[in-house]
Amino acid sequence: MTQPAEEQFLFLNEDDNETPEQYSGFWDVLIVDDEPEVHSVTQLALSGLSFWNKQLRFHHAYSGDEAVRKLAEIPNISVVLLDVVMETDDAGLVTVKRIREELNNSQLRIILRTGQPGYAPEENIIREYDINDYKTKTELTRAKLVTSLVTALRSYQQLCELSEHNTGLEKVLDAAKSINGLEDLSAFASQVIEQIARLLDGTGDGVIVSAEAGRSAVLGGSNEYKGSLWQGIEQIDNSRALGVLQQTLQNKSHQISDHDSCFFVEDDKSQFAIYLETKEMVHEQQIKLIEIFLQNVSVAFKNVRMLSELRDAAYKDKLTKLPNRNDFINQIERYFSESVNAYTLYFIDIADFSSINNGLGQDVGDLLLQAVATRIQEDIVGIKYFARIGADVFAALVESEKVTPDSLNHVLSLPFLAGEHLLPVNFHLGVCEQQYFYKDGKDTLKSCYIALNLGKKHLRFNYEYYLPEMEEKMAWQLGVLKELRHDFSEHKLEVWYQPQICLSTREVIGCEALLRWPNEQGSFISPAIFVPLAEQSGLIIPIGQWVLEQACKTQSELLELGFDMRIAVNVSVPQFRDPQFVTKVKETLAKYNITPHKIELEVTESIVMDEPEIVIEALTELKEHGLEIAIDDFGTGFSSLSYLKKLPLNRIKIDRAFVKDIPEDTGAIAELIVSLGKKLGLNTIAEGIENEDQANCLRLMGCEEAQGFMFAKPMPFKELQEFLLSKK
Repeated sequence: MTQPAEEQFLFLNEDDNETPEQYSGFWDVLIVDDEPEVHSVTQLALSGLSFWNKQLRFHHAYSGDEAVRKLAEIPNISVVLLDVVMETDDAGLVTVKRIREELNNSQLRIILRTGQPGYAPEENIIREYDINDYKTKTELTRAKLVTSLVTALRSYQQLCELSEHNTGLEKVLDAAKSINGLEDLSAFASQVIEQIARLLDGTGDGVIVSAEAGRSAVLGGSNEYKGSLWQGIEQIDNSRALGVLQQTLQNKSHQISDHDSCFFVEDDKSQFAIYLETKEMVHEQQIKLIEIFLQNVSVAFKNVRMLSELRDAAYKDKLTKLPNRNDFINQIERYFSESVNAYTLYFIDIADFSSINNGLGQDVGDLLLQAVATRIQEDIVGIKYFARIGADVFAALVESEKVTPDSLNHVLSLPFLAGEHLLPVNFHLGVCEQQYFYKDGKDTLKSCYIALNLGKKHLRFNYEYYLPEMEEKMAWQLGVLKELRHDFSEHKLEVWYQPQICLSTREVIGCEALLRWPNEQGSFISPAIFVPLAEQSGLIIPIGQWVLEQACKTQSELLELGFDMRIAVNVSVPQFRDPQFVTKVKETLAKYNITPHKIELEVTESIVMDEPEIVIEALTELKEHGLEIAIDDFGTGFSSLSYLKKLPLNRIKIDRAFVKDIPEDTGAIAELIVSLGKKLGLNTIAEGIENEDQANCLRLMGCEEAQGFMFAKPMPFKELQEFLLSKK
């Protein structure tokens, strides 16, 4: 079987018939590791090898201090294989620093190894201390170890040869320093061209191209070649240069002539051709200097690429290749202005993206994100900056005069092709004008998110513009929520009860448990203020559970007093989303020994429409357990009658909005709800009854039950006992 080309190259100098006397000398290699087994395995893997007519001779150290002593004693060591983690987590890096600074040894080549990838050196350490290579022990196969050693020995040999030529050495070292630390690829390429021209004592025009996976592109150039940056090599408008570059890449060798030179260099991923116009033939010594410099170019390019990849990981979205949230925060700060209002920031949120992801799969979701990103970039005129800042949220900075919410919605209105699926997609927009940008990009991000979240709540529009007072309102809401958390933890919340009456007999048949939050002034904070905040924050889950427990405790105490009635408890969407909700309800009833049909759960239309599947599933299980179910505020939302039929209901509550004007109006909607309830076999209960005329009209319509101030206001448990005793 034929060996791979790399393997053939690595063992080209091996010959079982050769004897030690035939070699011209030794390559001294120092193995530094605190594990003796690593020394044995490494020496075994490299034994019998020779390079450039020299054998390997091994030296051993088991700590950083011992390694420094060995290097001081044996000045001709060429390469050190150095473990990062030994007596301390950074022992290897400390040793590197001592080699370069204390021993002042710049020629020694260093290959770092570690069994713990988490202790990898940072990029600046690799650059600063001229580390040849870094590998984890798990990835360092024999072939890779030999490859790293060959590279290091070659580099060491060339440095030694170069030390004999002080002028050339100084030039190459200066050239190498000039490219080390560069992070931008085009700046790196331009600097390489400039330094090669300097080594050739000239100032000719030049260009550097890369070839990878069958594709070639211009990385950088000087003078006439600057216009070709990032274009394909075929776009170079100089037939002579193009031909020489192509020949260099094809032959993988330098091309030298009287008028120009083209140098070939490669690393483990790419090949490069560096073309330079010259006034005369390049001589052998110059070529040797340039080849040494090219070794540095290869290593430096790997560092630049590594930094580029790290930047991409930190500032670029992997899926869409767009800038990410981190980059957005940095870039948007550039557009802060107290006087100019030329730009507008849009946050574009894909509505119900999680449903698409869950229903059609993540692959389809990814394709949809890419399709949305592509359409926005291609079809929206005036985009200055575009990023993906969240799982389903994009940010577009646009010229205010060219883009409006309506024009953006128009572009997004057509379905998107995601694989085999043509998907109609809805969007929510948050809009922030430049006059409201902040110096800190995070604050601008927060402002636009405030607008986006408000835009999600609009029934008529899908967008909202940011205004500073929104932030003031949000700060107030956060303050309210903080107080609510505190008062709930301090047991300051209360449960009051409003009796429910049979319209025919006027007997008390039940009551509704209502949450009350007293303040320091002796009044109460409206549930319309704090309940939505509790729902948004998730605090409603523990509060709702507490209300249920209080209702069960009240039910038990009322039963002991001889009052047998149901108690209705309101339930919100976040409670249904709790996977343990049904279990908690059952366990609470069992804890207080409550007969299930004595507890009624009330849900609103909006709750059912928000999460119809999980709500219906949970209520069905609880209804089967024996609890009663009521739908509250019926007729005020946008519910579908099909959902009403699916719900396991016992009764419908007629909202006070349809009761308050009776008998002045006909009460047609209330009567329609009563009729609907009868056809579905459900009881009806009207809320908000304030006078006898309303009660009589509803009774004549066929409504069975009612609650309202006419009968009783909400009251604490002690007053409820007194009220019930007065009715007995």
